[in-house]
Amino acid sequence: MSFFVGLIIGLAVGLALIVGFVKSENARSKLRSELATTIAAFARMTVEDSRKILPAEYYPSWVLDWLNQHLTKIWPYVDQAASGLIKDSVEPVLEQYRPIILSSLKFSKFTLGTVAPQFTGVSIIEDGGSGITMELEMNWDGNPSIILDIKTRLGVSLPVQVKDIGFTGVFRLIFRPLVAEFPCFGAVCCSLRQKKKMDFKLKVVGGDISAIPGLDDAIQVLHLSVGTEEMIQNAVEDSITWPVRKVVPILPGDYSYRRWNHRTAKKGYLWWFIFSFQPAREGRTMGEEAGDLELKPVGILEVKLVQAKDLTNKDLIGKSDPFAKLYIRPLPDKTKTTKIINNDLNPIWNEHFEFVVEDATTQHLVVKIYDDEGIQAAELLGCAQVKLNELEPGKVKDLWLKLVKDLEVQRDNKNRGQVHLELLYRPFGMENGLGNSFGSSFSMTSLEKVLKNGANSMEITGNVNEVTQKRREVIVRGVLSVTVISAEDLPVMDLMGKADPFVTLTMKKSEMRNKTRVVNNNLNPVWNQTFDFVVEDGLHDMLIVEVWDHDTFGKDYMGRCILTLTRVILEGEYKDCFQLDEAKSGRLNLHLKWSPQHIYRDS
Repeated sequence: MSFFVGLIIGLAVGLALIVGFVKSENARSKLRSELATTIAAFARMTVEDSRKILPAEYYPSWVLDWLNQHLTKIWPYVDQAASGLIKDSVEPVLEQYRPIILSSLKFSKFTLGTVAPQFTGVSIIEDGGSGITMELEMNWDGNPSIILDIKTRLGVSLPVQVKDIGFTGVFRLIFRPLVAEFPCFGAVCCSLRQKKKMDFKLKVVGGDISAIPGLDDAIQVLHLSVGTEEMIQNAVEDSITWPVRKVVPILPGDYSYRRWNHRTAKKGYLWWFIFSFQPAREGRTMGEEAGDLELKPVGILEVKLVQAKDLTNKDLIGKSDPFAKLYIRPLPDKTKTTKIINNDLNPIWNEHFEFVVEDATTQHLVVKIYDDEGIQAAELLGCAQVKLNELEPGKVKDLWLKLVKDLEVQRDNKNRGQVHLELLYRPFGMENGLGNSFGSSFSMTSLEKVLKNGANSMEITGNVNEVTQKRREVIVRGVLSVTVISAEDLPVMDLMGKADPFVTLTMKKSEMRNKTRVVNNNLNPVWNQTFDFVVEDGLHDMLIVEVWDHDTFGKDYMGRCILTLTRVILEGEYKDCFQLDEAKSGRLNLHLKWSPQHIYRDS
């Protein structure tokens, strides 16, 4: 009996063990299958997918610890190498900011000190397999020894110490080209990708500057023209901030495969100088392998500064005397300045400028409006900027920008006015000619055809080391027909709640004038009158339309609208409703038509 009991128990235990083993194997098999599925899914993931699952802030902390630990060890050597590199880079830029009263502006001593920066973030940017791009966020509160030697034309020398430096920013390192030779990359490119903070103080070495004859006046002039600290900060930023970069060759090779010279004389035409290269492996040039490692121009930005309106009045007597400065890089020789418009808070400039673009994805155009104060420092009225990556290549963009006090401050609720720009970005290599940004339904106009087929044709002479290009200048001449159709909701000008409006039309450059008839006692007048203007230079002229109230003993100003001829030249003709500026209310309905007659001039 006990035998059977033991047999039954044994069978039950054995069966339980078998069932448990099978379940265990099934569970393990399921886990292995899920793991294999997960691994396969990770294998199919792109870099962007992995970044969504593992954001940049989840990079293991030991990476930064390792970088900071080894940077501290090699910092004495980095100090020696980087100090000379920075000094050689900043001094030429600083020289461009030097006021005329100074004869010399150089560093007599430049070392980064004993305190190494600390990396606070690291990220890798995909580079299409042609190289490795790394961005490192850095914080540095160092103890550098920097002495700036300032010499006046009177022969007086002033040593100025740069101290209490605090810096936070993101540096970009590019390792390119990748090669089959140790250390597997040909060069290292470094640049400041983003500046978050840059603070420092200046201290005169050796006491009070007022004790040095003639030097106090020199420094006062220096502060009035730029401001020493601002001057140094601009020079440092422009010499190392992206797209400016420093290329450090690791393996022998020519990494500057294209050299250029931009001549902005009179019309700003561009000449390219292309040089032969030393051959590299597989018939490719080292320049081709390096890609865009060396800084080079990629296009031209054409800017028409039309006008500004509702500017802040900074003068106690009269009105501000505004002028504008425009730049992509704030170097003095790359900054454009308009003429001064005296006593006007709604200035009209209608001036055209050209800028070399070196990186359309990161650079931006800055516009700063100042109030001229004569011999005193000009006072900033407001500033604005446009990101170049927001411009469609080959398309004209017409826009109004709100002015702010500081481009670094996102919120500015005070009304400082607006500035009106027309922009055209032309990358090198694209088909010549203007595009039509005002609508895709318009066909190619005569202006576009001229610019594409005749105006931009170039004659190239000389050998590979001397390239001469001749370009035909276009003078856009024609007849502008303006139909003043009607006005709506004009402001009340009479005691009876009415007005007696009429319209004047003026071509700014040629000063030709016309005016409509007077419509009595009407805030919504209809004219339907057409006027023709012979325009000698359509690309640089503009139409000023003003509405006036007729009185027995004179006239009262009601408002105006200012129109460049860019749109009508591009579209041929158009009809639109324009809001009156400098008026509480009012709109003007106009129809414009352009009949071209082009003139060519070889240059």
